[in-house]
Amino acid sequence: MRVYVPLTLPGLAQAHKAGELGPGPLTAYAVTPALREWYVSDDIEELEYAALGRAAAASLRLLAADPGAPRRRIVVAVDVADEDAVADPDRGLDAGSVGEVRIAGAVPLAKAAAVHADADDAEADVSAAADALGAAADALGAADLGDDDARFTVDGAEDHELLWFGVQEIPGLLG
Repeated sequence: MRVYVPLTLPGLAQAHKAGELGPGPLTAYAVTPALREWYVSDDIEELEYAALGRAAAASLRLLAADPGAPRRRIVVAVDVADEDAVADPDRGLDAGSVGEVRIAGAVPLAKAAAVHADADDAEADVSAAADALGAAADALGAADLGDDDARFTVDGAEDHELLWFGVQEIPGLLG
């Protein structure tokens, strides 16, 4: 199963140095039954893109919690065994947890398929969104629930597509 692990650049640097994402438990995003119901599509590429988007939003939350981290959303796409990615059925269609899965242990970086990261030109919008989230700790949750001002701020970051990088390009991303 392909899962999308949200990180920051310092988190990616730590994973690169350790050779693994972890320690567990890790929060990731994947095509779950709840995500299928929320997104209402049978197209696996669209569903995986939606899971990637959920992970990018989680990366934005991580940036809001770490004011010193460079303002780039980072998501690592990793392949794990289906049984290793467990969705919490009690959270169901909770807007903040759609597609969320937990991975109990560390995942070797060798299992990563790709890294997705913001381009340099996204920094101002990602920074504004992270700062807004830091100032109003639940702005992303408010945006999910329909707060127009919060949605506008978060949309500024989400308007930027994450770029695809091969795992061998991690040193360049960190450089």
